[in-house]
Amino acid sequence: QLQLVESGGGLVQPGGSLRLSCSASGFTLDNYAIGWFRRAPGKEREGVSCISTRSNIPAYTAAMKGRVTTTRTNANNTVYLQMNSLKPEDTAAYYCAAIWRTYPGCPLSEGQYKFWGQGTQVTVSS
Repeated sequence: QLQLVESGGGLVQPGGSLRLSCSASGFTLDNYAIGWFRRAPGKEREGVSCISTRSNIPAYTAAMKGRVTTTRTNANNTVYLQMNSLKPEDTAAYYCAAIWRTYPGCPLSEGQYKFWGQGTQVTVSS
């Protein structure tokens, strides 16, 4: 069973930072592009970032660009989303997703991902 598990969410004050983790069990992430998405209350899920296989080149949407960094550590089979300068409008459930990929690049649209985690809640509030 291929599983993704997000962690690291919580309550943070505006301007604060959080680092989310996406860990895999049942498979290694080396050959999977990983995407980060979020769903705010009452809104559709939107892409935040993704990172390619092997070359580990990230890509970002306009949603949080300049405030997030996506990295991966194949040694511990984990992908991270470092979020800085958080705003109340960043409050959402954050999800990671995976798709097998043998060529460069990573998709930023959710429809291309096959495996999803259950999400971790991020709340930005004073």
